[in-house]
Amino acid sequence: MSALLTADWFHLDSYYRKFDLYNMVWSMDEGLGNMIVSGAQYGGPIAVVRDRKQFVRIVTTAKPVITIYNCVGNIISKILWNNGVLIHMGWSDGEQLLCIQESGDVLIYDMFGAYQKTFSLGQEVRDTKVCKAQLFSSPHGKGLAVITTTNRIFLLSNVSEPKIRTVPEIPRANEPISCWCVISSDPRVSPNIAVLICRDKEVYRCQLGESRPILMRPDITIAFSLILTIVPSDNGRHVALFTDSGFLWLGSSDFKSKYCEIDTEYIKQPKELLWCGSQAVIAHWDDTMCIYGLNGTSVKYPYDGPFHLIQESDCVRVISEMTHELIQKVPVVVEKIFRINSTAPGSYLVEASKQFQRRSHRADEYIRLVKPDLAAAVQDCIDASTFEFDPDVQKMLIRAAQFGKGFISDPVLTEHYVDTCRWLRVLNALRGIRVGIPLTYLQAQHLGKHILLDRLIWRRLHCLAEHIASYLQLKDGQTRVLSHWACYKVTQPNLDNESAAREIGEKLRNIPGISYSTIAMKAAEKGRKALAIKILEYETRSSLQVPLLVSLGEGSSALMKATASGNTDLVYTVLLHLKEKMGKHEFELTIVNFKLAHSLYIKYCASHNREALRKVYVQEDDFHGQATTHVRDAIEQSNPGSVEASLISARECYRKGRNDLGVSICEEARKLCKQQSSLQETYGESFVGLSLHDTVKKLLEQGEIKLADKLRSEYRMPDKRYWWLRILVMADSYKWDDLEKFSKSKKSPCGYEPFVDACLKYGKNDEALKYLPKCRDDIKVKYYVKAEFYEEAAQVAFEQKDESALLFVQNKCPVRESTKHAKIMALLEQLSDKK
Repeated sequence: MSALLTADWFHLDSYYRKFDLYNMVWSMDEGLGNMIVSGAQYGGPIAVVRDRKQFVRIVTTAKPVITIYNCVGNIISKILWNNGVLIHMGWSDGEQLLCIQESGDVLIYDMFGAYQKTFSLGQEVRDTKVCKAQLFSSPHGKGLAVITTTNRIFLLSNVSEPKIRTVPEIPRANEPISCWCVISSDPRVSPNIAVLICRDKEVYRCQLGESRPILMRPDITIAFSLILTIVPSDNGRHVALFTDSGFLWLGSSDFKSKYCEIDTEYIKQPKELLWCGSQAVIAHWDDTMCIYGLNGTSVKYPYDGPFHLIQESDCVRVISEMTHELIQKVPVVVEKIFRINSTAPGSYLVEASKQFQRRSHRADEYIRLVKPDLAAAVQDCIDASTFEFDPDVQKMLIRAAQFGKGFISDPVLTEHYVDTCRWLRVLNALRGIRVGIPLTYLQAQHLGKHILLDRLIWRRLHCLAEHIASYLQLKDGQTRVLSHWACYKVTQPNLDNESAAREIGEKLRNIPGISYSTIAMKAAEKGRKALAIKILEYETRSSLQVPLLVSLGEGSSALMKATASGNTDLVYTVLLHLKEKMGKHEFELTIVNFKLAHSLYIKYCASHNREALRKVYVQEDDFHGQATTHVRDAIEQSNPGSVEASLISARECYRKGRNDLGVSICEEARKLCKQQSSLQETYGESFVGLSLHDTVKKLLEQGEIKLADKLRSEYRMPDKRYWWLRILVMADSYKWDDLEKFSKSKKSPCGYEPFVDACLKYGKNDEALKYLPKCRDDIKVKYYVKAEFYEEAAQVAFEQKDESALLFVQNKCPVRESTKHAKIMALLEQLSDKK
């Protein structure tokens, strides 16, 4: 195996490697040594600002300028800092720059320097001032912890949802703190957040949610008087301490296990100290970088100038004025294949592939060596290719995997091979100089496809994002990319409205799931109302289109779209908004051209605002509608004077509309109301508002027969109805003798069946018998049966020579009435004999 592939390896407790990612193209006015550098994880942007603690000659402006670069050193944006004292800056999970001020205000910018928002850490922090701050990764997102000048610690576990929490105070809180760090445990083990605070020799663990701190006792054998630096590993399981004696202590974060103590040969505090993965620690002193393993071994790298370290979950990136490098533990699978004198199956497979490409017979010899473990060798070559940054090495490993795959049939391995090739193409595109995102394969898998796509979108690399979304077969990926592209497009002031709307419409025409309303809203936020209206023309969903048109002040267009959709809820929404915003006259002129809207407004007014409805009818000269509103007023009122006035108004409206029937009815209702008012005064009971039917009935119940008869005659109540009322009232009053006399007064216009029904209602079958002979012949039998006079019913049926009626009576007669059954049978036989 070629020694060139392992030339950048070095050995601690296991193999590590350091290799170049990019040659930097900085364009700084000052050197990197005078700068505070903050790099985002996962190959994110790098923020650089002049260190105000260092005295240097100012070349440009006196105000600090935060410059944001990509990982190649190209400038993305600049932020002129016009705010308070900047204590710390770092990056959120969404690649937004967080600037923590001395006042406790946290200002958030995107990578292009656009201000997003500000949140505060509370009044107590504002009063006591922030002196130190740290950003950390937590199970909930990117967290923030600050220490005030009074040594109080405030913490929030997610900057996206700021919820300030305090940790327990350490004893003698007024004494200075030498160093501190935040530990966030693995959520799968214990999702707790704690702060480790060092003061002199003491180490306190302040657990979130606990009431008091715990004094930790690290096993440090070398004498010291002060802990200068403390840093946790990315997974929160390990911790490193640097003391004033120059020794580096490595152990578990609970301080129960000590891995080693290393003499660094440096007394002063390192500029930077951080973990590389979880098995090595990197320290930065001036122009020297030292890497320490858990077994106490170390490697030193001198640099020609200043540099800075950026910690990742599985590696460390080193940024200097000339280069951008990466340090990581050599993956086990890579070590197996490329280690000198390796006999691993993967190593033989790579060699076999090389010999095959040279058309050498030795390829067969190597394949024979690896054949028992060929599937494992192919798997190792595929996996090893994902950890390599050099495309040539990737191709060598992929070719070896392809060569070995030809001798076996394994669908799972084939799918893994295809998926890996796809990811390698994506990662190589991201790592290119034009993009500058040096992601490792493990980082890409941790982020996931969708977040990876979001990071390209945030950088406005829409073309690349669209290709990757299509290549990785992301569901809705193209929609997300083009939606963001369109939202960005509408913010560009150099494009005229017509061109921008046309370009967006043509580009998004056949893309499913696009929300044009979101794009239009973005245009409206940027003050481009005309463009927003043009973009909304492409929106097919009225439920999204109409509300935005309303908010843009396009009431008429919104009403037109709402009525065209047929959605009454939308129409009502627009109508109520227009009614509130427009003058009365303008509103009425607007809705009169839309029949559906006009009808719905009338319906709304009928239920909620009758006076407004009346005004609409007056404006339209709709006399029938006006009369209807007055009649409804009359029905709902109880005061006789108000009722009469409403009826007079209704009568006049009907008269103007030439509705003689309406005039007549209103006039009669008015007269009835007047008489009811008089009756109400006489009897002290409520009459106003009753119908003629109820009024007559009430008078009959009062015994005022003559007065009831007068009303009946005056208002031409039908005789049938009047008799029916008389029968009902007398039956309700149990006046059976009066009922009989009434039946004999003259021939009943409603027949005698109502008399029978009234008697039967109260169980007076004997009284009903008086009226049964007078019932109509066609229903007489049924009424006799209804009154349970079965013998009489049978006799009537016999006299009518109706056999079916006799059978009906026989069927209805109870079985227990044997005598009656015998008589009915006799009558049936007689009727049959006559036939």
